[in-house]
Amino acid sequence: MKIIGVRFRTAGKVYYFDPDGNDVKANGHVIVETARGVEYGTVAFAPKEMDTGKFPMSIKKIIRVATEEDANTYAANKAKEKSAYDICLQKIHDHNLAMKLIACEYTFDNNKVLFYFTADGRVDFRELVKDLASVFRTRIELRQIGVRDETKMVGGIGICGRPLCCASYMPEFIPVSIKMAKEQGLSLNPGKISGACGRLMCCLKYEEAAYEDLNSKLPNIGDTVETPEGLSAEVTNIAVLKQKIKVLVTLDSGDKEAREYSVSDLKFKPRKHHVEASEDSREAEKLEAMDKREKGSDLDA
Repeated sequence: MKIIGVRFRTAGKVYYFDPDGNDVKANGHVIVETARGVEYGTVAFAPKEMDTGKFPMSIKKIIRVATEEDANTYAANKAKEKSAYDICLQKIHDHNLAMKLIACEYTFDNNKVLFYFTADGRVDFRELVKDLASVFRTRIELRQIGVRDETKMVGGIGICGRPLCCASYMPEFIPVSIKMAKEQGLSLNPGKISGACGRLMCCLKYEEAAYEDLNSKLPNIGDTVETPEGLSAEVTNIAVLKQKIKVLVTLDSGDKEAREYSVSDLKFKPRKHHVEASEDSREAEKLEAMDKREKGSDLDA
């Protein structure tokens, strides 16, 4: 059947809907029903034939293609979110709760107001919800999110000088591990491999496959190799991308001399690349463990 993809926020997940015979264009807008209620979404891709057997749940039909009136309603909701955010911020202060308010969202039909926050632990916000409900006269939902989700919502600039990947185009967070930093020969200082969220940088994943392939063809530092002249040498430094190796050659006279060779010129038995544990690497591994514990929230519908 024909399926369209719909997003509810920039760089958000794509959800699938049945266009129900409507003329839906990419980057257009539609009104759909989600788990959160009726929502205004942006069409990520135009109708295309897809095998519905791949989907675990039945595909819902869109309610309608968004009209100009719908667009005005959506804009009005966005305008109200700023004042709702300020009110909630004041209420949090009044109740003296240890939580950081991140964002506020109205559902399209105004049946619910969602407030996203971060906190170090569990927060008893029952009285806060009652207080907010008396102000907004609608359903209130407070949703605790993780630091990665916070960064995705707020956005920012990475150390590369470009907008954060998670806030600009990444629909979902990719698994990242300290092993990726080790493979790429990066400093294991947490301050240098952490993103704006304080967790391991997502971009560690980008070149992982290339480095794994290159490292599989290299010796380890400290290994003994044989030079083209038939001399024994100890590996002292490796330039992974250049595939160059610096070695300390033992001459026939017993003296040692530093030389550089291409990997293809040396004879050795490639072994799995490894990095000795250090204080920095242990700290970085703590970041990785925090990533695994922190499941975060589904910020979309």
